[in-house]
Amino acid sequence: MYKRKLFLFGFISAAVLVVALTGVAVSAYITKENLRQSATAQALLSEHQMLSSTSYRLFKQLTDELIFGRNANQAEVRNKQELIEQSLHVIRELEMRQRNDLGPDITQGSVEDTDELQSLITEIIDEFNAVIAMNDSTPLRQQERVQRLLEFTIDNKFREAINAAVTRQGNVVSATNARIEALNSAIVWFSIILCVLVGPFIVFGCVWLFNQLYQPLTVIGSGTQIIASGNYHFRLPENLDEEFHSLVQSLNQLAGQMAEHEKQEENMRSQLQYEVDQRTSELTEANRQLTLIDSRRKQFIADISHELRTPLTIIRGEAQVTLRQNNPDTEDYRSALQTVLDQVVGLSVLVDDLLLLARAEINQLRLYPGDFQVVDALESQVAQWQRKMPLRSFRLNVGDIQQPPLFIRADEQRLRQVMTILIDNAVRYSDPDTPIDISLCATPENVMISVKDQGDGISPADLQYIFERFVRFRPRTDGAGLGLSIARALVEAHHGDIHVESEQGQGSVFTVVIPRQSQK
Repeated sequence: MYKRKLFLFGFISAAVLVVALTGVAVSAYITKENLRQSATAQALLSEHQMLSSTSYRLFKQLTDELIFGRNANQAEVRNKQELIEQSLHVIRELEMRQRNDLGPDITQGSVEDTDELQSLITEIIDEFNAVIAMNDSTPLRQQERVQRLLEFTIDNKFREAINAAVTRQGNVVSATNARIEALNSAIVWFSIILCVLVGPFIVFGCVWLFNQLYQPLTVIGSGTQIIASGNYHFRLPENLDEEFHSLVQSLNQLAGQMAEHEKQEENMRSQLQYEVDQRTSELTEANRQLTLIDSRRKQFIADISHELRTPLTIIRGEAQVTLRQNNPDTEDYRSALQTVLDQVVGLSVLVDDLLLLARAEINQLRLYPGDFQVVDALESQVAQWQRKMPLRSFRLNVGDIQQPPLFIRADEQRLRQVMTILIDNAVRYSDPDTPIDISLCATPENVMISVKDQGDGISPADLQYIFERFVRFRPRTDGAGLGLSIARALVEAHHGDIHVESEQGQGSVFTVVIPRQSQK
């Protein structure tokens, strides 16, 4: 019902507006036409007056020629004749336009009288010319033809004709002005009547529309204020007009969603607290790991101190024993120096390893890349280890990579050092009667080299520390625990990667991934 009333109110308002706009448009059009017709009539009246003035001046100049001679005012006479012709031409155009606008009844005789007026002016000019051509010496006041021309033709006939044309056109102007005045009066009365009829309807419609809208809007406004204050469990009544039913449902749905969001916020707050606790636990675990690494670092310092002290003790002992001998021979000196040399070489290797790791940490590890054949390098490495340990089995699997030869650009000496470390680890941590498998595969971007042993494997707890420095899972194993750290540093210097896969009792597989082209 509410919607129908709105539609009815809108339809009647639109109809009234259309009627008003139509009246305004029609009035504007009629007013425009009347103004145009009035302008035409005024212009035509002005042209008649100007024709009258120009004609009388022409007649005066022609009269001067009769008095003063034929050539007295020829230039001015010709000028006035041209003005008269132009004025007659304009009058004809305006009269034709006026007849088309107002009709032949109102403009009766205008076009025809103009033709007669032109004929009369032409007749007067021709008569003047004829009189002047006669060259009569009789005084003008005694010449009957001149008197007839001046008194009858000009004063009576021409004056009556021009006055009749001006009077007739003045009547047309008056009639046009009267029509415009009548139209203005009609427009004023139409506007008054329209206001009288439409005004009460507008007032009644506004009051009615205000009463229809105020009550539901008040209910909705107070309800939205309650919801905005934070009471998301409040619900607006749904017994309002059906036009507001969807709005009330939307607001109630919005309140429900806000309540749900509030609940989700509480859950998210709890989740955030849980995540904070979890991150705290992770940080605690990380701190524990750092503590463990620090303890391992301290253990390494103790181990490295032991590693350094042992050769130094041997060197010092050999020197003291040799110096205490009374008559040492050359063989005694040679033996002592050999022992000292062996220990110094071991110390040099240890110092070189520590220096390499330190340079890798500050990105000052220098490489000397070059192109070399990978398969040949691996075959040479395997053959060298086979000669060194003839009782062990070292197996190389390159598949079909040999055809065509596989070249990469890298530091061959450093990659040989990496392979030496991996093979040496495989030998150390596997039984002497088990084989060591070295395999090679390649992609367009990388080459992968794997070293597999059949040892005891690495426990999952120790696997994450396998590439850290100073880590030795067997305390009695030779070495300082730097080999795999050095291998990782050299591989990363080539922009490659190294990783391990291992299961206890199944052995371990170390895989090195090196780009085929060195990266700057």
